[in-house]
Amino acid sequence: MLFSFAIFDSKPRKSVSIRRDVFRLSMPVLLSSLFQRLVSIVDVFLTGGLGASAIAATGLGQLLMVTTMTVFWGLSTGVTVVISHLWGAGRREEAARAAYVACLAGLVMTVVCSLAGSRWGGDIARLMGASGDVQELAAEYIRLVFLWMLWTTGLNLLSAIMHGAGNTRTPMEAIILVNILHVLLAWPLIYGKWGMPALGVKGAAIAINSSEFVGFAYLLIQALRKRYITFSRPDFGLFGRIWKIGWPVALERVAQQSGQLFYSSFIIAYGTTAYAAHQIGLSIESLSFMPGAGMGIAAATLMGQSLGAGKIRRARISHNEALRLAIVVMTVMALVFFFAPHFLIGLFSQDPDVIEKGSMFLKLVAFAQIPLAISFVYAGSLRGTGDTFYVFIITLVAMWGIRVALSWVASSWLHLSLYAVWGVFLIDWYFRGAAFAWRYHRRDLHGVVL
Repeated sequence: MLFSFAIFDSKPRKSVSIRRDVFRLSMPVLLSSLFQRLVSIVDVFLTGGLGASAIAATGLGQLLMVTTMTVFWGLSTGVTVVISHLWGAGRREEAARAAYVACLAGLVMTVVCSLAGSRWGGDIARLMGASGDVQELAAEYIRLVFLWMLWTTGLNLLSAIMHGAGNTRTPMEAIILVNILHVLLAWPLIYGKWGMPALGVKGAAIAINSSEFVGFAYLLIQALRKRYITFSRPDFGLFGRIWKIGWPVALERVAQQSGQLFYSSFIIAYGTTAYAAHQIGLSIESLSFMPGAGMGIAAATLMGQSLGAGKIRRARISHNEALRLAIVVMTVMALVFFFAPHFLIGLFSQDPDVIEKGSMFLKLVAFAQIPLAISFVYAGSLRGTGDTFYVFIITLVAMWGIRVALSWVASSWLHLSLYAVWGVFLIDWYFRGAAFAWRYHRRDLHGVVL
């Protein structure tokens, strides 16, 4: 197999040292991603007491926000890769200037997206085919999370800057702080506890905005204190290097999330209960993304720093160690999803139909865990080399040529069951894993210049 040599290494002593670096970088990222995702999961969990319509409305709002964040993830990936190369080469003042110009670009982009999302986000929920009661609940949630999305984009971009510098601990501290505040605010604001008004789904949005503001402020203070950002005249040459790497990532995320919107519209056609089960299943499944995403970011950072320092063998070993750890952890997740799906879905809903459908979703997800691990780490390593355009092309083909196209055929032409439409994502992820692995093993790391 293409990734088989990741399990063995001829120089175990060096591998152990790099394995520690992978753990040092990936574990805080894993926990950060976990706690970041928990913000959304907690909202779905808490609004579950308001009924399936509230779950569906919250899920639609989160999906639109994630879709909008695609451009910012492109910028964030670009700044992480460029800063990691500059830090590896010992050019830290230049890295701080790159961080500053990225922040300026992020601010301009946020203003545009915030205004557009708060104005037209509710209309998109209607166009997706949501029922009247779901539309009404979703409109206010979407308006509020977009109106104050600066705190979301700021958290994302400042975390990316620190990841490039090899500091994954501080972003973890910020997102833990966000989660603590979110839980303390969301429950009383949704249900009217502790003297607060019962705002329902609107209360969930207010809780997100308030807690993310505090997390953003904490990261900004730390970034300035540790001189990760230097105020200076904007260096558009550095921004050009960042965007050269970032724009394919932005398009990759646009392809992924817009495809996910279309894919979700096929699920909505099976009814509100089906979409509620889908949303709960996605919330639980996202927990399994954390190990792969963490190892992927660690692979990208170590790859970038190693290549910046001219250490090709270290770059290769870093990738192998990240891949090994991702496969082991996500195999455990696969076993949990396959053997305990009813228990997991039952934590979010007591509706027997939702539990039945959601449990089948998780069993299917179990078979995607290893290709997910492979995809995350290989894609991360490819991004660390600057090969982001290839990752974009494969994501585009997988999402639209496989997932969306086959789901449309299964639901609209063949009128197959909901489970058949869900099963299409397995083909998607197996294709991605194979395509990313093939590219990485053909990639010449000597002479990589960003």
